[in-house]
Amino acid sequence: MKIYLDNAATTPLDAEVMKVMYSAMESTYGNPSSIHAHGREARSLIERARKTIANLLHASPAEIFFTSSGTEADNMAIRCGIVDNGITHAITTHIEHHAVVHTLEAMEKAGTIKLSFLDVDSKGNIDFDQLEQLLQDNPRTFVSLMHANNEIGTLTDIERLGDLCEHYNAIFHCDTVQTMGHFPHDLGKLKVHFLVSAAHKYHGPKGVGFLHISHKIKIKPLIYGGAQERNMRGGTENVYGIVGMAKALELAYADMEQHRAYIQGLKDYLKEQLIENIPGVEFNGETGEDKSLYTVLNVSFPETDMADMLLFNLDIAGISASGGSACSSGTDIGSHVLTGIGASSTRPSVRFSFSKYNTKEELDFVVNKVRGLFMVNA
Repeated sequence: MKIYLDNAATTPLDAEVMKVMYSAMESTYGNPSSIHAHGREARSLIERARKTIANLLHASPAEIFFTSSGTEADNMAIRCGIVDNGITHAITTHIEHHAVVHTLEAMEKAGTIKLSFLDVDSKGNIDFDQLEQLLQDNPRTFVSLMHANNEIGTLTDIERLGDLCEHYNAIFHCDTVQTMGHFPHDLGKLKVHFLVSAAHKYHGPKGVGFLHISHKIKIKPLIYGGAQERNMRGGTENVYGIVGMAKALELAYADMEQHRAYIQGLKDYLKEQLIENIPGVEFNGETGEDKSLYTVLNVSFPETDMADMLLFNLDIAGISASGGSACSSGTDIGSHVLTGIGASSTRPSVRFSFSKYNTKEELDFVVNKVRGLFMVNA
């Protein structure tokens, strides 16, 4: 039995997405920058996809720019948003995705910015009072904070963030890679300058994403070399990936509430079964429905001699998940997120992340296997 519970890393491609991608591959092979009929046909697919995504997000098609990934989109927003707007101060947390933290740290090391890190509590919640104080005490600031943490699932109130950034004239960049396709985003109301997505997190293809750039902000390209994406991103567009991404997001929005209720049920069920079957089990991050990403459950298991082998043993049992533990020293390679929230470095943690394709029967199998591992090593 093979069970896939690593959907926060990537999701299976939806059959309907594969179908539209295959159709495009079969019939549309022109370069979208070419002016002949074959090129115009490819260009038409791209622009239809852009309009689809923009309509779902209540944005203008002119604000949607296609990229190769969420990581590229984060880099474009951060590097160009800071440099092209003369920003000298940035704010983030130690538990952001490395695409954000490493980029900002590199810019600080180069002397481009002063970087401030917000405190987070043991559940991964930011300190809004500290954020406001930093915004008050510094020149115009670039704020980079994610909507939901990719490891522990804790949600941040991005509406409140947007209002606060607007009040202090700060530039707000939000990594929504984990929540796009799982929560609605109304960019007609949300006060955000940059918003990021990666298609493979919501049953779309890998290797394609997009960056929403508000009409209120101006930047220059990160990648030069061509006039693609209205002179904002050089390189021939990934036509098939873009088509698949638009279809995946369309499907996600069409069935969002149904899938949310179903997947939340799976998460709650696994949590209950683990509490019942594994004495001493705990959970990292927020787990309440209104404060947590419903696709992620980060489980902290009791201390055990087999901590380093837990994921390996799950894999041997046919269960795909991810995880680790907090770093116990500066030289350890562990989870920077778990370290950032002060999690124990001696307790193994596993991130189980769900999709519409998972079942309760699969979760029963997982609980039985985990219980067996801890009974053997008790």
